[in-house]
Amino acid sequence: MKGLIIAFLSCIVFLSPNLAQDKADKLVGVWQPSEGTSYIKIDKIGNKYFGRIVWLKEPLNEQGKPKTDKNNPDESLRDTPLKGYRILKDFVYDSEEGIWKDGTIYDPKNGTTYNCKIELTEENQIEVRGYVGTAAFGRTDVWTRLVKKK
Repeated sequence: MKGLIIAFLSCIVFLSPNLAQDKADKLVGVWQPSEGTSYIKIDKIGNKYFGRIVWLKEPLNEQGKPKTDKNNPDESLRDTPLKGYRILKDFVYDSEEGIWKDGTIYDPKNGTTYNCKIELTEENQIEVRGYVGTAAFGRTDVWTRLVKKK
């Protein structure tokens, strides 16, 4: 019996980090912000999470060319296409709080980068909160995971 208890406790110790990692990786996938004008693909690179624009409802500008990051404060980046642009950067998962934090989100509409945190509120829904300084002064948007139809 004592051996069984030790084996059980050993499993808990060795599996706990894996369970936290599984939860952390639930952020990986393609998400649609509430506006519905883009899809953002979130990937894990190393131990951090990043997101880039993979689809735009209106991908072309008035001249019929791919939309670019025309509002970027860095003039040398204003010709960068929005499709493929990395707008989420450097998120790490905090297993105690159950959130992804210490990242940033870039808003191409105004060329501003905000501090950001992300929380999985349902299996296929996240709350993305961009803020300046403290999270109390910010805005939250609800994103929905795009699920492949079977």
